Amino acid sequence: MSVILCYGDSNTWGFDIDSWKPEGPTAAARFPAAVRWTGVLAAELGAAHRVVEEGLNGRTTVFDDPVEGAHRNGLRYLVPCLESQAPLDVLVLCLGINDTKERFAATAYDIASGAALLAKTARDSCAAPGGKAPFVLMVSPFPLGKGLATSPFAEMFAGEKSIEKSRLLAARYEAQAAALGLGFMDAGKLVTAHPKDSLHLTAASHRILGQAIAARLRELGYLGG
Repeated sequence: MSVILCYGDSNTWGFDIDSWKPEGPTAAARFPAAVRWTGVLAAELGAAHRVVEEGLNGRTTVFDDPVEGAHRNGLRYLVPCLESQAPLDVLVLCLGINDTKERFAATAYDIASGAALLAKTARDSCAAPGGKAPFVLMVSPFPLGKGLATSPFAEMFAGEKSIEKSRLLAARYEAQAAALGLGFMDAGKLVTAHPKDSLHLTAASHRILGQAIAARLRELGYLGG
């Protein structure tokens, strides 16, 4: 049985903007497991594979969040996560959109470099069977939506500056993945942000993304079936 670890942010956690209420608990605004792209991926792959979901709202690539907490830093938790889930065969890395928030003042190059550092950390972890390196699939974030200015989360971002930065990420991620010899997929070619908040996925987009990641892993030869 192969093990696929999906490491990401609120779109891996399954945040559902349509059921979210600012005054309510965040946990109440989560898509059911079977709706989330990780659940779709698991269904696509079948019983011969195990999908481990590790999503956290607000998670960044390598930045401590001065507002939401240093534990949002994806680098801080990656090694413990890899070690707790070992042995695993594949890491699907889906981070970066939170790095476009104004508070981090990061360029698209900085964000892609942070994602690459996570990938290199995983590759050096010996978390795969036999103490080998797990295969890493870098998934670049889909861009922020055009309606970001009216999003409930608008004040976290720098408006058009953050939108433009998010549009540059795919090319930067692809370059980093090529340099490291990793797998790459551009989520922005498949899905777009929910028009309600310009940040999260709809249920339909979760299904598309989960199916596409399964197909990409098979295409790259890292899964059977």
